Amino acid sequence: MTTLGFIGAGQLGKQLARLALFNGYKVVVSNTGGPEGLADLVAELGSNARVATPSEAAAAGDIVVVSIPLSGLASLPVEVLAGKIVIDTNDYDPERDGHIEALDTETTTVSELLQSRLSESRVVKAFNHVPAGELTTAGRPAGSPERKALIVAGHDPASREVVASLIDVFGFDSIDIGPLEEGWRIQRDTPGHGAAMDLFDLRNALATAIRYRDM
Repeated sequence: MTTLGFIGAGQLGKQLARLALFNGYKVVVSNTGGPEGLADLVAELGSNARVATPSEAAAAGDIVVVSIPLSGLASLPVEVLAGKIVIDTNDYDPERDGHIEALDTETTTVSELLQSRLSESRVVKAFNHVPAGELTTAGRPAGSPERKALIVAGHDPASREVVASLIDVFGFDSIDIGPLEEGWRIQRDTPGHGAAMDLFDLRNALATAIRYRDM
């Protein structure tokens, strides 16, 4: 049975953990506040879930989901995550993260920052552009006319395929937008960010996205 490790258990991390368990995965959940703060969540999730430290969640996960403020990147267990697929769900929020010049000027993206921190991991961008609550309510079987779509981006094509397969199991189509630098197309304040869309609408939103620096 595949295990998903979670570093960060905010609203998005919790919803993805619920979705993973519903679809037959094991989950190991951690946050920066310590395992004791997750007891109620794990009690809700059941026997295929357990609470851990970030390093333990990283070690246990076949795939590891990172959902933490950007200020926490320096604390990630780099060596433990080496060689693993790491899903980046983060968006840049200057009010929360403080201003980061490279992101303000768009000389890099959130996921590229994570990849530079985790140089031996295979970072894939996913799940950042829909409200957390929709992840557990909007999923539909493959072929459903109303099925929504999510993006994947990453430098390693094989890792993008793995995450796309996970997205399919979770009830969504996927659009592969290529390497991590293309993640700007689905960052905050772009047309595709903020609500679940079907394949047609999401492709159009991605195509019409404009970078902040070009506005």
